[in-house]
Amino acid sequence: MLRVLSVFGTRPEAIKLAPVIKELGKYPHRILSRVCVTAQHREMLDQVLDLFGIQPDYDLDLMQPDQTLSKLTARVFLELAPVIREVRPTWVLVQGDTTTVMAASLVAFYHQAKVGHVEAGLRTFDKWQPFPEEINRKVASVLADAHFAPTEHSRENLLREGVDPDTVFVTGNPVIDALLEVADRPCDLSNRPLAGIP
Repeated sequence: MLRVLSVFGTRPEAIKLAPVIKELGKYPHRILSRVCVTAQHREMLDQVLDLFGIQPDYDLDLMQPDQTLSKLTARVFLELAPVIREVRPTWVLVQGDTTTVMAASLVAFYHQAKVGHVEAGLRTFDKWQPFPEEINRKVASVLADAHFAPTEHSRENLLREGVDPDTVFVTGNPVIDALLEVADRPCDLSNRPLAGIP
């Protein structure tokens, strides 16, 4: 059985991984899908989890007031390692360019799990812009075994960096799938105040 651990910590990551997690959940006889949140952005993350009905199997709850990037990275290393040892994932899925992505990719590598990077190949070619995201995404690319690029341009960025073309898949951006799912839901505005309308 394929064992997949999806790791994320922020609202954008949750939005973009929600359709992927839901798809993985459709094959319980072939895929053991587990979700681990670092809660790098606690309140905003919880809103999205509720919206998509995602119940994390592991919640590391790492957010602390005035936490530095160094402390957050160290805490991801320390808290995620036992989860990976327990789940023993074949694949660890990460999305985007957060500190969670960079650190989770490295922890997965340390435990010899394959890394799938969703939204791979985005680049500014300036390591300081955006900071620290540009380096986070490059570290994830070095460690990834499968690169899910949103566009052909992103794919070309990866190929220029020497990534094996057989490991790059142009998938589009899963935020579109998330948007379509939410747009398809019935909307009842009868109990909600509309700003500016008497």
